[in-house]
Amino acid sequence: MRREVAALMLLMGALLLAPAVMQRPDRSLADGAAVAASGEPIPLERLSVAPLVRRVAPAVVNIAVAYPSPYAQNPLLRDPYFRRFMGVPDAAMQPRLSAGSGVIIDATRGLVLTNNHVVGEGSAILVVLQDKRQFTAELVGTSPGTDLAVLRIPPERLVAAPLASSDTAEVGDYVVAIGNPFGLGQTVTAGIVSALGRGLTPQSGMGLIQTDAPINPGNSGGPLINMRGEVIGINTAILAPGGEGNIGIGFAVPASVVRQVLRQAKRAI
Repeated sequence: MRREVAALMLLMGALLLAPAVMQRPDRSLADGAAVAASGEPIPLERLSVAPLVRRVAPAVVNIAVAYPSPYAQNPLLRDPYFRRFMGVPDAAMQPRLSAGSGVIIDATRGLVLTNNHVVGEGSAILVVLQDKRQFTAELVGTSPGTDLAVLRIPPERLVAAPLASSDTAEVGDYVVAIGNPFGLGQTVTAGIVSALGRGLTPQSGMGLIQTDAPINPGNSGGPLINMRGEVIGINTAILAPGGEGNIGIGFAVPASVVRQVLRQAKRAI
């Protein structure tokens, strides 16, 4: 009788342990996948933005702009003798250089989008592609009110990034910013859409996309991209109280505004 009771207890213990054993995650899943809220495994490659970056990065360009030296505007300072007399070094007469970012938006026409404040009143604009090719760019359209500018370069083996057909971004969407911060070269940062319809001033009639994806000096004019690889905005500004640099509050001009400026530029070509 004791043997029968012991056997019955062992059998019941095995039945209680079976569900736990069956529900224990497979070692291969633990090593090679995460688990979604639904319980479905997510392959690790889906947790990376690398495939998206590889597809879009060739469309992102660096922009170098030359501005005339303010000293060169003074007729007296063009005289070397007078410069020595005034203590102005010859190097002060050289053009000033600034750098920003842009994105190829139309490969067949060679159209590049950037910020208006990046190109400003530059006397020469140089566009550098990811593959290191360099082109002198023509300024074909500007919109100071939206801080956008359209450049044109020779359409030679270019890769364009698709522009989102409408403003479909929602707060909480993951986004990626690509640009050339501090002249370091092409750099990728990621974050989410923090808010929509933001204005930099109370008088601003344009609603900007706010994001916490780091946007640093030199990122201006680069694209803000959604997880489908579409350009949902052009990075334009950051909020930096006291000049502290990036604090996680950046702004991008939305795709709907970009599309209007691009349409006007195409009509002018």
